[in-house]
Amino acid sequence: MDFIKNNLANALTLANLFAGCVGAIHLILGDYQTTAICLVLSSIFDFFDGFVARAVKSNSNLGLQLDSLADMVSFGLIPGLTMYKALEPFGTELLGLHFPFEIKYLGLIVTVFSCLRLAIFNLDEEQRYYFKGLNTPTNTVLLFGLYYAFKETGTFSFLFDNELLLILLTLLTSWLLISPIKMMAMKFKSKQLKDNYPKVVLLVGGIAILAIFQIVGIPMLVIYYILVSLIFQGQLK
Repeated sequence: MDFIKNNLANALTLANLFAGCVGAIHLILGDYQTTAICLVLSSIFDFFDGFVARAVKSNSNLGLQLDSLADMVSFGLIPGLTMYKALEPFGTELLGLHFPFEIKYLGLIVTVFSCLRLAIFNLDEEQRYYFKGLNTPTNTVLLFGLYYAFKETGTFSFLFDNELLLILLTLLTSWLLISPIKMMAMKFKSKQLKDNYPKVVLLVGGIAILAIFQIVGIPMLVIYYILVSLIFQGQLK
């Protein structure tokens, strides 16, 4: 019984890693629906590994390291591969210039900065009720959500038909990952509405966005989240 108690959270973390590996493979193969399913599973496992660890009081340095390594695949490699796939059609050309390498590799900058973000997060003990910069799962939802919506519905074609916009998106999200901007964490300090007003605004607006726009609303929800976090910077403590 103690063995299960001490290792259940780590098992969930490894399940997150496994789902991320499968998702990355199917992303490369162009099977975006399977990748989407794997990301949902990874997110569920990522949430419950921390929940279980706190519930059974089995927090450990091993669990912390495993969590970051699993997230590096599910929420670090996959968004980088997403931008890699998005830039793939443009070959070696950018703004009419031909480069000695295919510009799709620039998409992996997101993966590099995701790794840096996870390392910084592990060393920062302040990020309890808010995040510094955009967290890796949310960044993954934004980038893969945009690409998946484009592939499924044709929405956001203005973005994916323009290699310069894609590179700017890559650079912007990479910077957001390590930026000092405070981003809201869905952790409630108290039951008082005044203490949680920004989160209520986020929840109500987020539900409305998803109800109206459905699949297209997923990346829009992340953009809304960033905007709400910027508006309520002073209240994020």
